Amino acid sequence: MYQAYPRYKIVARRTLVVLLGVLALPVMLFRQDRARFYSYLHRVWCKTSAKPVWLAQSEAAGGAFW
Repeated sequence: MYQAYPRYKIVARRTLVVLLGVLALPVMLFRQDRARFYSYLHRVWCKTSAKPVWLAQSEAAGGAFW
């Protein structure tokens, strides 16, 4: 039902996340909402398919308890 993204899209997305995170670091050190920003970057980093990140993470965590 969900399509997996090709490897080049995943690599491009993760490269952009690292670049944006490093460039934003000096500004985000002095902001109170930096956790929200880096949490958003983490969600972008984890996205490898059209499946919502929360669904993929909940499915992956479900196997740890069985």
